[in-house]
Amino acid sequence: MIKVSGVTKKYPARLAVDDISFEVGRGEIVGFLGPNGAGKTTTMRMLTGYLAMNAGKIEVAGFDVAKQPLEVRRRIGYLPESCPLYPEMRVDEYLRFRAELKGVKPSARKAKMNEVKEQCGLTEVGKRIIGQLSKGYRQRVGLADSLVHDPELLILDEPTVGLDPYQIRQVRELIKQLSEKHTILLCTHILPEVEAICERILIINEGRIVAADTEANLHKKLHACTVIEMEVMAGKDEAVAKIDEVEGMDIRSASELNDGWVWLEIEADSPAMRVELFNLAVTEGWTVRELTEQEHSLEDTFVQITRNKGGAQ
Repeated sequence: MIKVSGVTKKYPARLAVDDISFEVGRGEIVGFLGPNGAGKTTTMRMLTGYLAMNAGKIEVAGFDVAKQPLEVRRRIGYLPESCPLYPEMRVDEYLRFRAELKGVKPSARKAKMNEVKEQCGLTEVGKRIIGQLSKGYRQRVGLADSLVHDPELLILDEPTVGLDPYQIRQVRELIKQLSEKHTILLCTHILPEVEAICERILIINEGRIVAADTEANLHKKLHACTVIEMEVMAGKDEAVAKIDEVEGMDIRSASELNDGWVWLEIEADSPAMRVELFNLAVTEGWTVRELTEQEHSLEDTFVQITRNKGGAQ
């Protein structure tokens, strides 16, 4: 659906995007992440044809963004972070106007408007003035606008920014439903959103793509070893000495807690070594209060990748 090849964008004072290449397959939901100033917004504007590139090539659904911009725009629905609505218009008026601008046939406009209003939960507010709607409903209107011409590709820039937790959950569920018919590129700083929705992740840093894979694979590449946390009733020195004797384990840290408990952070060759630790505790007569594998969040992985300029592709 999206093919980006060797794309570069230079501004007079800086290099915003530096020779990036990536692909997004039809039907995928892909999270597009990066620190502020990394090149995300510039990349999205080039994808949608709003900004010209200095070098490279972008294709959307087989059409060249530079040579066939109108064909590309017909296939893209774009929801920017600050959606430019007309606050004085009613929801129905606005969607009808946008459908006309986007080339929806007159005979199909009413049916398409009703469809996107139902998808976005706007059926009951069609007669309401946009400026009088809540932030959540205005965001829904922007999303309905991006869908009204039935695009193949949806590019969503911070679609839940400023929403309350209930509204965020509703928009997430809507995005999942939309993925049944549309390819989705989701740009957001809210990492739990990416974890909940996206099948694959692209990370851009300092203008370059530094990671492109599933969340699970990125975790495996960056966190090759297993870290086990253990709390036992034992002497600290005794516990450290006994665990050090087990092949495939190294103590990262150990500290004494209250009432004779010891907390240990252990680097192990595999999660299965928790069984060996439990058996060791039974043999030594230690009481075990905790024996868990340390989980790595997308936030941990994101921070590690963007600190490491080499990336994790």
